[in-house]
Amino acid sequence: METTTTIATGKIILGIDPGTNFLGYGVISVSGQQITLLSLGTIDLSKLETHQDKLKRIYERISYLMTEYKPHECSIEAPFQGKNVQSMLKLGRAQGVAMAAIINHGVEVHEYAPRKIKQSVTGNGNASKEQVAAMLQQLLKFTELPRYQDATDGLAVAVCHFFQNRHITTASPSSKVKKAAKGWGDFVKANPDRVK
Repeated sequence: METTTTIATGKIILGIDPGTNFLGYGVISVSGQQITLLSLGTIDLSKLETHQDKLKRIYERISYLMTEYKPHECSIEAPFQGKNVQSMLKLGRAQGVAMAAIINHGVEVHEYAPRKIKQSVTGNGNASKEQVAAMLQQLLKFTELPRYQDATDGLAVAVCHFFQNRHITTASPSSKVKKAAKGWGDFVKANPDRVK
């Protein structure tokens, strides 16, 4: 499933959740302190036979997204330390190919750990995928969730990059950087505009 709207003026951020079966992505537009959903979706790699075929598809599709949306900034989820070394190696290759496609378009890539992404979006570094998706629905005002959570995971990476850097790239000079919330209650108090 893919959701697309007209590209708004302002800074555009592409977020990627790398994977070897499904790669999720989200594209947002930034105008001041407001973010707007432009697109989210998944790149289905599950039916491709070889790992090389998957890497080729990742490179082609990320290159297409770069050409289609012309993001100013890109962010990607860093692989987490897993027990299966082979899976980690394949995931690292997928991430590297996605990064190469972005860099080839002259855009810098920013990496975020899974916990940092969850913390930025929900205020809780241990939030579930469902909690992250629900918060993104509130923030970006979309009703229908995509078929695969990889799409909202990719969108979360883009939103995380915005929240981590808005004091540098989009906020007015007088804006103050908010301290990290210690829990859900603190997060809601400090961010009433992000919860409805």
